[in-house]
Amino acid sequence: MAHDLGSPAPASGSGTIRSLIPARIDRLSWSPFHTRIILALGTAWVLDGLEITVASAVGPVLAEEETLGLSSTQVGLIATVYLLGEVFGALFFGRLSDALGRKNLFIVTLAVYLGGNALTALTWGNGPAALVFLYLTRFIAGAGIGGEYAAINSAIDEMMPARYRGRVDIGVNGTYWGGAIIGTLGTYILLNNMELNWAWRIGFLIGPVIGLAIWGLRRHLPESPRWLIMHGREAEAEENIARIERAAEASGQTLAPLDESKAIDIRPSKPHGYLSLLRVLFKVYPSRSTLGATLMITQSFLYNAIFFTYTMVLTKFYGVDEKAAPLYLVAFALGNLIGPLTIGRLFDTVGRRKMIAGTYLLSGALLAITAVLFNEGLLNATTQTIAWSVIFFFASAGASSAYLTVSEIFPLEIRAQAIAVFFAIAQCFGAIGPVFYGALIGEGDDPNKLFIGFLIGAAVMAVGGIVEAVIGIDAEGRSLEDVATPLSAVTTRPRATG
Repeated sequence: MAHDLGSPAPASGSGTIRSLIPARIDRLSWSPFHTRIILALGTAWVLDGLEITVASAVGPVLAEEETLGLSSTQVGLIATVYLLGEVFGALFFGRLSDALGRKNLFIVTLAVYLGGNALTALTWGNGPAALVFLYLTRFIAGAGIGGEYAAINSAIDEMMPARYRGRVDIGVNGTYWGGAIIGTLGTYILLNNMELNWAWRIGFLIGPVIGLAIWGLRRHLPESPRWLIMHGREAEAEENIARIERAAEASGQTLAPLDESKAIDIRPSKPHGYLSLLRVLFKVYPSRSTLGATLMITQSFLYNAIFFTYTMVLTKFYGVDEKAAPLYLVAFALGNLIGPLTIGRLFDTVGRRKMIAGTYLLSGALLAITAVLFNEGLLNATTQTIAWSVIFFFASAGASSAYLTVSEIFPLEIRAQAIAVFFAIAQCFGAIGPVFYGALIGEGDDPNKLFIGFLIGAAVMAVGGIVEAVIGIDAEGRSLEDVATPLSAVTTRPRATG
């Protein structure tokens, strides 16, 4: 039986725990338990993609007198406040996730998101009190989603066998675009078939309905056994890993014998704050921090630049009707969704460094080619959308791999906080993209400016690819503890640094 194989060996020193839990997780083959993890936790990205798409689609509607009668500036501020909420939520809940556990936080962050979004639908007007209420609810919803990124990436990686970790993380992050498709089609149907003052409110309730549907699944997931053992909660860790193993055996698996040499000795320590985190990131792991920051910043800049301005390009350069423009997003989003789902497994088989560098460099090269075709006037609205779909088929897998990278190359004790820090950095730099490209688009009378902008975006992605090729980490198929030795590990082996 599984629990007979996993009994911990005697501690190697006072206050030290010897555990085979990482090895026990990594020896598992795919089971219904892993499917439940994806269904319960992977919806975080679906919700974020849905949120941003719904907010973008209903923004112009909120300027109508029959709804809230907001000014353009007030509408624009909705997205800004949401993104600020995401940054705050990632940093705040990321810290709590490392200190209090993954499960506690992925329950709390979902509740925060559900509450913030549901309250948004109750906004009653454009007076000072109503505006404060509107922006506060958008900030709260954003904080919930930001916290989801930190807690859930950590939980998925820590409970996923090493052989599947890359494809699962990349596929799950890519489902953001499934949410974008749901949001686009949902708001399109609502705004064209209902009274506007009801349609936008129901649009903001689509996400909470999905969130409520997976609430029960989350409540019944176990805490990360890796997190438990690193925090000295040995009995709970053993109980949870035994539960996971029983589920695997119930699905027909025969668990392989364990290699005692893979045991890890842990001396639990107190949680790390952000000052301690910064010391570890930039003093112990300067090369890895450079890698994580570069991958996150470059993909965020490109995505925000294209995603938030694509309708402007279609309407101003190709004369697409504003009401029809959102439908072009479906094709764009499909390319983004299919990419990670189809080539994600190659990040586990071909390898991290080759695939991450390759997707960044290839998407940059394809964007440069598209920029030339655009500047020569050889594209129309349809072919432009097809070109973007092909580019982001690869770019989406690359962008997802940035989140995978920052979640697996740092020690468990600071994993969620590290994700939060690099997510926050990426959002801040990414916010430059829409403003920069919006200025280049202008009134659509000078394609040469946007041509230069596309080339800059291509160069930015190329930088990410080159940095990965030079200092990337070959983490495929390796235990998280081999990729980044836990800070609380008691070991005579050299600690991975750089």
